Amino acid sequence: MPRLVALYIRQVAIGFALSALFVAGLLWLDIAGLRHLIFSMREGPLALAMLFMANGIVFSGVQFAVTILRMAEDDDEPKGGRRAPEPVLEPVLVPALVPVPVEARRR
Repeated sequence: MPRLVALYIRQVAIGFALSALFVAGLLWLDIAGLRHLIFSMREGPLALAMLFMANGIVFSGVQFAVTILRMAEDDDEPKGGRRAPEPVLEPVLVPALVPVPVEARRR
C-alpha cells in the first residue's frame, strides 16, 4: 500500500476517534439537551449516527490537512541564527514651508 494512502487511512481513523470522543462529550454533558432528545425519540439512533458521521468527516479532513501541512519543509529560510536585517526606507523629508506673497483683493 502506498505510504500516502496509509497516512490517509491512519488520519481518518484518528478523526473518527476524535468524533466519537466529541459526540460522547456532547451526550455526557447534555449540551442543548441532546442526550434527552437522542434517547427519548424513536429516531434517536439515526440522529446519533448522523452526528457521529458528520463530525467524523470534518475531523478527519482537518486531521489530514494539519498532518500534510506539518510535513512541509521550507528550504529557503535559514535553519537558525539571526535573520538578515530588513532594509528600511529613509523617511521622506517634508520641504520647508515658503511664504507666498498674495495681494489683497479690493471690493
